[in-house]
Amino acid sequence: MDRVPAKSFLDLIVWQKAHQFVLSVYRITENFPKSELYGLTSQMRRAAVSIPANIAEGFKKRGKADKARLMNIAQGSLEESRYYLILSRDLNYGDTKAMLLQIEEVSKLLEAYIAAILNSKF
Repeated sequence: MDRVPAKSFLDLIVWQKAHQFVLSVYRITENFPKSELYGLTSQMRRAAVSIPANIAEGFKKRGKADKARLMNIAQGSLEESRYYLILSRDLNYGDTKAMLLQIEEVSKLLEAYIAAILNSKF
């Protein structure tokens, strides 16, 4: 099966799944205590948004090293987001089970995407 090269970051499944995760973060944080507005809510949203944003930015980079660096930044934000989900769960701010599964899927896709970038001939 031949794969059609992505024309835009919008075509990347990893970006699509990361974007869905961001939407989930915005939904759950709407119900966080108002006292968390400038704390956990803000931090969680920032880290989540950073994942698809870095994937999008990296998509247009020309060199493997630049692409891989931005994907690695996305991985760092993903792990930061994973911690915020654990913290939110432990503070009883909401059920984060489904979101932890979402982030695990994004993590695996991102790992595969980075491997594909590093193993490409271009």
